[in-house]
Amino acid sequence: MDRRSLIKNAGIAGVLAAGVAPAVHAQAAIRWRLSSSFPKALDTIYGAAVTFSNAVKAMSGGKFEISVHAAAEITPPFGVVDAVQQGSVEMCHTAPYYFFGKNEAFALGCAIPFGLNSRQMSAWMYEGNGMKLMREFYAKYNMINFVGGNTGAQMGGWYRKEIKSLADVKGLKVRIGGFGGKVLERIGGVPQNIPGGEIYTALEKGTIDAAEWVGPYDDQKLGFNKVAPFYYYPGWWEGGPELDFFINDKAFNALSAENKAIIEAASALAHNVMQARYDVLNPGALKQLVGAGTKLRPFPADMMNAAFKAAMGLYDELNTKNEDWKKIYADFSKFRADQNLWFRFTEATFDRFMQAQKL
Repeated sequence: MDRRSLIKNAGIAGVLAAGVAPAVHAQAAIRWRLSSSFPKALDTIYGAAVTFSNAVKAMSGGKFEISVHAAAEITPPFGVVDAVQQGSVEMCHTAPYYFFGKNEAFALGCAIPFGLNSRQMSAWMYEGNGMKLMREFYAKYNMINFVGGNTGAQMGGWYRKEIKSLADVKGLKVRIGGFGGKVLERIGGVPQNIPGGEIYTALEKGTIDAAEWVGPYDDQKLGFNKVAPFYYYPGWWEGGPELDFFINDKAFNALSAENKAIIEAASALAHNVMQARYDVLNPGALKQLVGAGTKLRPFPADMMNAAFKAAMGLYDELNTKNEDWKKIYADFSKFRADQNLWFRFTEATFDRFMQAQKL
C-alpha cells in the first residue's frame, strides 16, 4: 500500500500508529535573535535569557531556536526596545523601567519607588490586572511582553562617603537605574543612567559618587567594593523589579499556537529560576563582602521618609499629566494597598520574628 492510500484509508490515528508522520505536521525551523541589555559576565540576570532560550529549544525539539546576544553585540543596552519595535530583532530581554523616557508607564511594568515586592509583582502580573494593562500599553510600541525574571528587593548601592542624613544626599551624583532617579532628584541627588558594564570605571574615577546595581552577588562580580567602601540598604526604588521579554508583535503573531505556548512556558521558567539564583547566591556574597571590609549601612530615616513623600507626590503629578500612567497606576496602587495589608499580618510578621532568632 502506498503512502497516499494509507493516509486516506487508515485516518490519522492509523497513520500515527503505523509510525508514518503525515507531511502536514512538519513545521519549518524558526530562528530568532534576542538582544539583551546585560553583559554575559552577569550570569544571573543575563542568564535568564539563556534559560529561556534553552527551554524554547528543548520544548520545540530543536525546531525553534533563539540566539541570545549580550549588550552591545547587536544593539546598545538601552537600544533594545527600539530594535524590537522596528523589527530589526525579534525580541529582547531588559528592565522596562530603563525606557521611562519614552513614557513613565514603562516603569510600572518593572519597579517604581515604594512599589511591590517580587511576590506581589508576580501576583499582579499573573493573577491581577498587571499583564492585561501592560500588554495594552506595550501594544502601542508594537510589542508583547512576557515575564522575564525578578531580582527580589535590591540593595541601595555603593557610596564613596558615608550618608548620615538627608543633607548628605544633596548634589550627590548617583548611578541609579530607571525611574528611581526621578525621586532621587527630588530629594537633592543627581541621577546618572549608566549601563552595568560602565559603572565600575565611573565610580573608580569619581565621575559619580555612588552607584546601585542589584545586590551582593552581582555587585561583588563587578568589583564595586574595591572603589566604594559603604554599602547601603534597602533599594527603596526597586522592591521587586521585574524584567521582561519583549517580542515584536508581528513576529509573535506569526507563530503557531504551539510555539506561542512554548514562549509562555519558557518565560515562566526563566522568571522563577532567575530569582531563585539570586536568593541562593546573595547571602554568601554578602558575607564575603562584609568579611573583606565592606561597611554595611541602612539609609537614614529622614532620607527614607523624604523619598517616600517625594515619590507619592510624583505619582500624583503623573496622574494629571499621563493618561497611560493614570490608568495603570490606579489598579497598581489599589493592589499594593491590599497586598501590604495582607503581608502585614503574615509574611512581614513571620519574617521579622525569624530574622530576630539565632539559628
